Amino acid sequence: MNTYEVKDIKLAPSGAQKIAWVRDHMPLLRAIEDQMSTLPAGERPLAGVRLSLSIHMEAKTAYFCQVLTAAGAQVHATGCNVLSTQDDVAAALAASGVTVFAVHGASDADYLRHLVMCLEHKPNIVIDDGGDLINILHTSRPELAEEVWGGCEETTTGIHRLKALQAEGLLRFAMVAVNDARMKHLFDNRYGTGQSTWDSIMRNTNLIVASKTVVVAGYGWCGRGIALRAAALGAQVIVTEFDAIKAIEARMDGYAIMPMTEAAKLGDIFITATGCKDIITTEHMQLMKDNVLLCNAGHFNLEVDVAGLAALAVSRHEARKNIEAFVLPNGKRINIIAEGKLVNIAAADGHPAEIMDLSFAVQYHSVLYLLENRGSLEPRVIDVSKEIDDRISKEVLKAWGAEIDVLSPEQAEYLSSWKV
Repeated sequence: MNTYEVKDIKLAPSGAQKIAWVRDHMPLLRAIEDQMSTLPAGERPLAGVRLSLSIHMEAKTAYFCQVLTAAGAQVHATGCNVLSTQDDVAAALAASGVTVFAVHGASDADYLRHLVMCLEHKPNIVIDDGGDLINILHTSRPELAEEVWGGCEETTTGIHRLKALQAEGLLRFAMVAVNDARMKHLFDNRYGTGQSTWDSIMRNTNLIVASKTVVVAGYGWCGRGIALRAAALGAQVIVTEFDAIKAIEARMDGYAIMPMTEAAKLGDIFITATGCKDIITTEHMQLMKDNVLLCNAGHFNLEVDVAGLAALAVSRHEARKNIEAFVLPNGKRINIIAEGKLVNIAAADGHPAEIMDLSFAVQYHSVLYLLENRGSLEPRVIDVSKEIDDRISKEVLKAWGAEIDVLSPEQAEYLSSWKV
């Protein structure tokens, strides 16, 4: 019997239905699972390997955990955001035999406890989303890192933290920057975040996007995707940025650019996607129009100052499920979706299954890379190899039944030569 801590194990049938649905739409992971079924247990590539995962506990993640288990791994899983955990999915994953510690809406203390419980089997490989497991292994519980060979990080925020650890000479083991793989950020961050953010906003508000002014804070890959989808839905888009080059790119892509102090006066919907903190402050909120919508598509809920807004407001109430309205002293209302937490997963279902199929395929092959190179990797942030990117891209085209051109030997020689 595996151990678990979930809301109610009796919710498992509903979660199993969700997992079955995404399985049908994740051909890369399904091919791995099918391959594992042909191998004896002892010959599976992750046989006996202990894995700890802190990622959004919803259907695509659950299926990924099941595929890792099918490959022989001993998986301990928890969430990376208490609002993104789906209790029926956590129950279904536990019922399938995976060790799970995750409850929707858990307190900060319980969330931290679940992270530690996820690490207590002393993992060999860590898969993180935002850096919470890595933080524990480098601060409060370093003894749990004694048998770690390496890990993977799939968010921009998490990689920033890893590079800061590395710069100070404190990183204890190699970490693969999964987020920086082309087969991850070009699709997950741009198309996944773009679609899932607007899916959440539209299903939670039931309001039209066309004709509105949308302010997108940050023009990284996530911001690009959000702005692209906003424009496609008929919105007027304003981009705010700290990076001059990204601001120029946004302008050339057809969007207005300006500081947040100016954009605050014009926007109807505000979406942060910077990975930084204090992007929308109470100073900005007091400049906004009545009844605006604010939400965050960055990993942590530090981009919108919800605590400051709560202190400033004269009253607050639930305007709609997942939306809280704050009334300012001037009578204007500010609506916050999902408490300022990651809107596309805290108040919706996250990225489309096909997108997460690509990202989790990168994760899987990165785990194999760590296994194959254990003991020889320096404690630093390492890139996903070109070979992994190329392999996954070819598998995607195969799954689509699509073909592309192939370079002839003469063309390949021409591209690699300096001679005319």
